[in-house]
Amino acid sequence: MSRILLGVICGLAFGVIDVGIMMPMSFPDKRAAITAAFIARFGIGFAIGAARLPWPNWAVGLVFGLLLSIPDAIITKAYAPIIGMGALGGTAIGIVVGRFGL
Repeated sequence: MSRILLGVICGLAFGVIDVGIMMPMSFPDKRAAITAAFIARFGIGFAIGAARLPWPNWAVGLVFGLLLSIPDAIITKAYAPIIGMGALGGTAIGIVVGRFGL
């Protein structure tokens, strides 16, 4: 499977997992928060699938997971859960795309 398609699929799955985690939480504008989180997590998967860097696959995933999670963490001031999930999910997607992507 192409790296980009695999990145899109992984990003969609990561977005759905993150939305599932957020559903029981309360937010002033829940629809906006969930939509933004889904798009951010999808973007992590897409960026990892599209990237061709001379680094180990897990490192590419970790860097994109961190870079794309830090702005949301700064805005919400929920640093640990947002950055932690981004780093964990990005690393996992990097490994999957590196192993199974063509």
